[in-house]
Parts: sequence; C-alpha cells; structure tokens
Amino acid sequence: MVNKVTVGWREWVALPELDIEAIKAKVDTGARTSALHAFQVESFQRDNQEWVRFSIHPIQGQDQVSHCEAVVLDRRVVTDSGGHKEERPVILTHIELGGRRWPIEITLTDRENMKFRMLLGRTAMGEIAVDPTASFLLGGNKDQP
Repeated sequence: MVNKVTVGWREWVALPELDIEAIKAKVDTGARTSALHAFQVESFQRDNQEWVRFSIHPIQGQDQVSHCEAVVLDRRVVTDSGGHKEERPVILTHIELGGRRWPIEITLTDRENMKFRMLLGRTAMGEIAVDPTASFLLGGNKDQP
C-alpha cells in the first residue's frame, strides 16, 4: 500500500466541483460504485450532452441545500443492499480526502432515510486504505451525527 492514505470506515469528504465542502461518507468496501443522496433529479440537454441537475442536503438534520449540475457519464442499473434494482444516472466528479484529489464515478439516488448521504464504493478507493476499526481519521466534524 505505497502512498495510500489510511481512512476509517466513515470520513468527511469534499466534492469541490459540486460545491460541497463537507459531506459524511461511509467507506463501503462492499459497494462497487459510490452513491450520493440526490433529490429533485432532472435530466436536460446542454451542448448535445445529457446533463443532470439535482439537489442534496449535505449535512443530515440541517436544512442546507446544495443545487448541483453535472454531465451524465452513464446510466446504470444498480442493485442496492436490499436487492432492489434501480436505474441511476452516473456522474464523474472529483473527491478530496486526506489532502488528495482524484476523479470518481458517483450514482445519484434517494438516500433520505439512510444513515449516510454518501457511500464511497470500491471503484473510488484507489488512493486509500481502509481501517475498518476507525472513524474520522482525517478529522472533520466528529460531533455531527
């Protein structure tokens, strides 16, 4: 594990291209693709490409809303942990974690009733190593539920 940053099973991450300075993510080695909580998801065309605009509540329990737009990279059928299949838009954006920044694919889905607004899946973990016994090794708002 040369030059990898060690993270806990949950960490605060940033998605700068979406203007999200902090969102609590579960580092989920059981999930293939990363997922981000999104609502009011709406597809549209710009420059002959499919785009998506969506809103998120980056901090659970707070009314703060971020409005985002991104190019749709793909649409994929994803099976969630309960075995339900859903077609989701996939976007490509950068993540910042542990002083590093790299591009990741994220599916957009309604995670309103889930404990974490974001899951960081295996395909996004090339820069990190996970210590499953630790939380918030990189700091952030540890007091946030």
